[in-house]
Amino acid sequence: MFKFIWLEGNDDLKDAYEIRNQVFVIEQNVPKEIEKDSKDKISKHIVIYEENFPIATGRIVVENSSCSFGRISIIKKYRGKGIGLYLVENMIKEATKIGIKEIYIHAQKYAEEFYKKLNFKSFGEVFYEGGIEHINMVLKL
Repeated sequence: MFKFIWLEGNDDLKDAYEIRNQVFVIEQNVPKEIEKDSKDKISKHIVIYEENFPIATGRIVVENSSCSFGRISIIKKYRGKGIGLYLVENMIKEATKIGIKEIYIHAQKYAEEFYKKLNFKSFGEVFYEGGIEHINMVLKL
């Protein structure tokens, strides 16, 4: 059974940070110094748990009537089980609830097709972030 919580402001982000460290820093070799940034304290974070174990996270950075999704990550042994879909669908619901009209994401290139299934559209050129190929995507609500 999966449950999720939303965190923001001065809430304790240790579970989100642990997931992100495991996925981005350890697994994908993203430099530790760029994984955390100033947007963490102004974002809404979702953390998904299986029982009391944190398994997935993502964040929403709101800017007027648009937002960006980022730091979407799932612990390796939980991938391919529909958790990514559950995570992003709940992020979209939250964005809709707060009046967002457009959602942007810097998707890792290998995940582009996953986001297309959720009606995100790619735009622009492929670029590198943290040494990994990315593509800009948008979802208009």
